[in-house]
Amino acid sequence: MLHEILLSLSGQPSPLFADIGKEASSQDDFALISPPEKALLGSIAHLSQLHAYLREHTSQISSSHVSVVCRSVSTTIVTVQLGEFQKKILEVERAILAEDSSYVGGYGIVPLSTIVGEFAPWTRRMEWLLEVVQFMQPEAEDTRHHHGCTGAGLIDFLRAELQTGYTDIKEMGVQLVTVAETAWMKQLSMWLLYGNLPIYGKKDFFIQEAFDSEDDDAQFSMHIDLLPRFVAEQTAGSILFIGKSLNHVRSKRKTSAGISTAPVTLYKEHIEHLAGLKSPISSSKLTTAVDWIRLSLSQSTLSRLLPLPKILEMLTLLHDFLLLGRGEFAVALVVHADNRIEETRRRGAGARGPAFDGLIMKEGDVMTSLAHAWVELFSLQKEEDPADEELELARELLRLSISDRKSNRAMTPSHGSNAMSKISRVPFDDLLFPTPTCLTAQVRAPLDLFLSSSDIAIYSKIHSYLLGIRRAQMRLGDLWKRTSLRRNHPTPWGPPRSNKPFGQQRLKASRERDNARTKQMRSIWATASACLFVLSEIGSFFQGEVVHESWQHLREWIQGRPSSSASISGSRPGTASSANTRQSRVASPDRPSSRPTSQAGPTLGRTDPEALATAHRRHLSMLIQSLFLTDVPFTSALRALLTSVDRFVALVVRLETIQRNMDLETDEGVVDALVDYAQEESEVWHMLRATRDDVKSEIQGVVASLRDIDDQRSGEGLGFATNPVHGFTGGSTRADSGTGYVGHYVPRQPAGVDRLLMKLDFGSLRSDGGVAIAPGLTDLE
Repeated sequence: MLHEILLSLSGQPSPLFADIGKEASSQDDFALISPPEKALLGSIAHLSQLHAYLREHTSQISSSHVSVVCRSVSTTIVTVQLGEFQKKILEVERAILAEDSSYVGGYGIVPLSTIVGEFAPWTRRMEWLLEVVQFMQPEAEDTRHHHGCTGAGLIDFLRAELQTGYTDIKEMGVQLVTVAETAWMKQLSMWLLYGNLPIYGKKDFFIQEAFDSEDDDAQFSMHIDLLPRFVAEQTAGSILFIGKSLNHVRSKRKTSAGISTAPVTLYKEHIEHLAGLKSPISSSKLTTAVDWIRLSLSQSTLSRLLPLPKILEMLTLLHDFLLLGRGEFAVALVVHADNRIEETRRRGAGARGPAFDGLIMKEGDVMTSLAHAWVELFSLQKEEDPADEELELARELLRLSISDRKSNRAMTPSHGSNAMSKISRVPFDDLLFPTPTCLTAQVRAPLDLFLSSSDIAIYSKIHSYLLGIRRAQMRLGDLWKRTSLRRNHPTPWGPPRSNKPFGQQRLKASRERDNARTKQMRSIWATASACLFVLSEIGSFFQGEVVHESWQHLREWIQGRPSSSASISGSRPGTASSANTRQSRVASPDRPSSRPTSQAGPTLGRTDPEALATAHRRHLSMLIQSLFLTDVPFTSALRALLTSVDRFVALVVRLETIQRNMDLETDEGVVDALVDYAQEESEVWHMLRATRDDVKSEIQGVVASLRDIDDQRSGEGLGFATNPVHGFTGGSTRADSGTGYVGHYVPRQPAGVDRLLMKLDFGSLRSDGGVAIAPGLTDLE
């Protein structure tokens, strides 16, 4: 019987425990077993079943599980924990055969209670191992294990299980945690030291690879759900950046002609820093090791791969063209886009009316508009001026294309957070053309290590937003160029006709007609003036106070110059000449020394591409909040106003055409029998008055939204912007450390909303609802 018990404890099936735990009595089969002995055998049977279950399922996990971490832990359970249990069985068996007095009593009797007591502590251990195995391979799929157990989830589970009062459980937990973290560190070392994804368990690693269908270049993204909790997101972002940099150097070395790709040296210090991490791994020590490796690479490989002048050149291009820093580009793009829309409308032969809802633009029309804009910008240059390299680069990198909203999906930022989700979903990309379009910049290697696809998507969103405001300003301003609408002084025909009663009566009728039209148009001009005032102030605030000043602050921080509070900046966008002046002020930074020192810390931080990327993401985060792109009520009100402005301007232009045709019909006798201009004028006036009322109410809605923003931000005591890095992870919040990591970049906070509201309130009248509006809006009904 003892032999049968020891065999069953070893995981072998035994008829002795076939009916243990069942209601049916087994005394018919084993009449010599008493009820107390049967109760003792119950604990042995439970331990035997646990042992057999563990060996069966660990064998499946070790051979077929996707995660290398889970395979390593499963193998450790079999070889270490279950191996210790097997050694215990052999020790007991050896002691019984040697008639050790600890087990064998008088007359060679071995008490069953002694055997049970010897293995009693293993019941608790086996049950805990069973929990670990069931966590790795659950019997039934639930919400927690919907996608199966991951290596990161197992590490987090084991580290949480170390908080126990049982010493033996803690010792086994430490062993399993050590094995799990060692397996994970091997995967991490492949990425940190070589820039290669692990060969085994690639799907379980928190960095995944995706190929771009256009150029078949490998793109890497970070998955937070596969990241252990002890790894900070800032550290994970640095890990992603280091591996992408090394992978880029190795993959582009053979094909790159203009990129300096020095061979990557495997530094002994990098291996030592990773090898010095002891389990359980400390989050701060891992961050220190990763920062040290990143800064070491920044001084050697990355300083040649991503020089600071190249980064500044790309950032300046994004500011000047996507953020409308060069005003002539926005003007040319809007003008040629409107011309293309008018040509398409004429070709349509039937798309009449002020709205072009049914007008469909093609990809060729959009590309042609951008090409004509480039031709106009190049024609503005004089022969004696030096070549505008920035304009050449912009023409080469910028693409205006039709965007498909249905196929759009959330992009994965380089540091695991999606800032696009923070931006309001109110669309502004269909204001330039009836079809949604987006202006994007092609990020070439190696700048794709610094700029992610989500960063360019944010720039495109801001560009559509700012360009919509600028376009509405231009269209309203163009109304004043239509002289026939503003003033008309009919002159006499001249003698002899002017001396006759018919000529004098005709002149009197023309003046009365023009006076009546002028009186009708007074409220229209008042509304247009008020709307232009509001849009001009909002656009000037966005372009000057927010975009320009924030960019100046970021550039001065990158170049290591102190931020000058008296910098010359206006609310008006720059031009090509100012862009050349700005380019001349960009100085090339000195190369960092080969060894980080306390004096070289600030310079090192600003030449570290990953630190620059973090500062740039903070800059973008502040921009989208300072431009109120995260505020849905304001963007909705502004979008409604811009839509009404387009309709308002189109109706005014159509009214001018109708009145000109009516004058030809009345004065010159040019009659079109197919058109009733008097009826059309009546219909247009009806729609124009309704649209004027819509514009007035929407102006009030925009100002009311600005007041709500001011009340919310001042009431919460958060100043102008709420959490400048909200939505962007990867920014360090600690001070300078011994690793040489510099302090985080603090974006410039623009003036409060109250300053914009004061400009809108200046000289304004109060409506009945108490909402401050622009001057002249309630006047001249």
